[in-house]
Formats: sequence, C-alpha cells, structure tokens
Amino acid sequence: MEAVGRYRHKVFVSHLGWSLRSSGEVEADEFDGPDAVYVSSQDKHGHVNGVARLLPTTVPYLLEKVFPSLWGGLELPRSAEVWELSRFAAVDFDTCASLANQASASHAASLFQQVVRIAAEHGARTLITVSPVGMERLLRVNGFRAIRAGVPAQQGGCSVVALSIPLSEYMEVWQ
Repeated sequence: MEAVGRYRHKVFVSHLGWSLRSSGEVEADEFDGPDAVYVSSQDKHGHVNGVARLLPTTVPYLLEKVFPSLWGGLELPRSAEVWELSRFAAVDFDTCASLANQASASHAASLFQQVVRIAAEHGARTLITVSPVGMERLLRVNGFRAIRAGVPAQQGGCSVVALSIPLSEYMEVWQ
C-alpha cells in the first residue's frame, strides 16, 4: 500500500499538481478505508506503474462527496452493484516521459480490464468515475461503453466528466 500511495503522490500531486492530502510522499484521502479495493500493476523491475481504487457506492465515495455537480442533477447511485473507480493512473515513469501519454500507455488497457474483472468479482454491475475527458477515448478504443452523466467541467486545469460504465455486456466473457 505504501508503494501505491507513493505512486499516487508522484502522479497526482507531483506531476498533475493536484492539491491532495499527503503524508510525506504518500498520497491518501478519506476514501482510502476498509471498503476500498485496490488494483495495481508493476513493471518488469517490480515498480508500480499503474493503480486504481474501487469503492462500493454503499459507503461515502469521491463523486458523491466532492463532485456531485458532475452527475448532471440526477440522484447519485447508492447500490452494492454500482462501484466507483477513482485514482486510476497508468503511467510507467521509466518508459513514458509524459502524462499526456497515459491513455496510450501500453499497460493502461490491460490495467483497466483487470479493474473491471475485479469490480465484477465484488458484485459490480456498473462502474462510475470522475475522469479526464480523455478516459472516454481509452474506454472506447478498448471496446467499453461509457455514458456521460453530465457535462464536463474544468477541474485543476483539466476537463473532467462523470461517466457510467455498464459491465453487464462484458460479464458473460469472464464467467
């Protein structure tokens, strides 16, 4: 978990400049609790090169508490079958010099596929997320359907949007 927190700090605080709570070089927030499920990937040297956090919407989650306006005025989900994906990053700092290349990083798609599998194993039928608009392209290119819940907004110099990703059409493939 410390390596995941250090990686998150490097991506979100050091490189993206987000103002997030950190303890030293480890980023963690109030949503990093016992209900969170973490997915990470490593390069061939054992260095973390991708992370994601999954939370059931039956507990407080980022979209609900920090970005509710992005949900387009609709009632926010609260269901064991709807999970939030947050802190997704897939930057290999050893091979990818630019965060702009995150969506095209060679392991980003496989990390996302693992996230979806793990979410489904925990009962998720839908993922929701607040993500940079570019995440829609990564999803589309890899055969996932993402539905915008509202209109994009500027957050920290980046255009972000709330997305809903139905998993039901992919469930049979993994069972």
